[in-house]
Amino acid sequence: MKFLPRPKVRNIIVIKSSKEIAVKLSITIDNSPYVQDYQTKIISKPAAPYQNFHFFSRTRFKVKVVCLDSKSNELYTREFNTDKYSNLNFKIPSFHNSKEIHNIQIYETKFSRGVDILLGSFIPINLKDPKKLIISDFDKTLVDTRYSNFKEVFHSLSKPISFFPTVKEGLKILKSAVAKGYTPFVLSASPHFYEKPFRDWLYQNQVYTSSIFLKDYRKVLSPFDNELTPKDLKVQGYYKLNELVNILLMTNVPEYCMLIGDGFESDPIVYLIIRSIIVEKKDPWDIWRAIKRSKKFQLSRSQQSRLLTGLNLLASMAENKKVNLEIHIRCYENNIDSIKARPTEIDFLDEQKENIFYFIA
Repeated sequence: MKFLPRPKVRNIIVIKSSKEIAVKLSITIDNSPYVQDYQTKIISKPAAPYQNFHFFSRTRFKVKVVCLDSKSNELYTREFNTDKYSNLNFKIPSFHNSKEIHNIQIYETKFSRGVDILLGSFIPINLKDPKKLIISDFDKTLVDTRYSNFKEVFHSLSKPISFFPTVKEGLKILKSAVAKGYTPFVLSASPHFYEKPFRDWLYQNQVYTSSIFLKDYRKVLSPFDNELTPKDLKVQGYYKLNELVNILLMTNVPEYCMLIGDGFESDPIVYLIIRSIIVEKKDPWDIWRAIKRSKKFQLSRSQQSRLLTGLNLLASMAENKKVNLEIHIRCYENNIDSIKARPTEIDFLDEQKENIFYFIA
């Protein structure tokens, strides 16, 4: 069976707070069916990451956003252009002329001249006060993936995520928080073409979220972009911290927040930096200077500027808020002591390590 190519939403996150709606959107060209059984949630052909390599293509789209009230009456329309990677981020007010926006319809208007292609109708995730968020890493936190040799890398690209062992304790923490009313987000440094396999695995394990943030490797491999550089293929600190700041800004800093990660890379230091800002209310300039000197981040000049702006915005938003933050870090039984003892090389972060909950899985 042949399918005509058309624009399709690859990933969309719509977060609604009392004052505004934040949208993060990615579009791709798709010409293949994707089937999941409604009752059993079984996917007929589980997606492997290599099947999504076409996401490397660059296309600019023009998007029309139609805002609707509770009775599906149109309140107003806005138009936006995606960047060259087909990504789009924007915010709109939650109310228009005293009427609340309940859902949005998104159309692509450039792909076929004269035709508005409906990409979908989306109901925002409504974060009610007090807001509760849980943000989890994926690799080695929910699934025990490995990339130490060529064979393991090949398996990671060619096999469905269900091929790898589940980190049951990490999944238990995530699902327990969701049951208590926390809204789940997934933040991983894995390539952006893992989005479908990750989402499939989460749905199969009864974690229903479209809020998945992955590293866009097109930016890393582009010689003309300054946001990510080739060193960010291995050094994850900047990407993880910058995206975590963006999530908290999108959600207007929740009153209750849980961060889950692993002790193998940058998660502990990144989570402690966030704690320094939103809990300890430490001066973002002091934090930025420490990060700037750290070998674990290796910031370029462009990254220094972006990060300083984000840290200041986050500090300003969290200034008058009391935030309850929990940090959970996964370890193995044979390395938990070394992970606990590992210094961050930043004094004010080492002083906060007692606030980390370490779990063995």
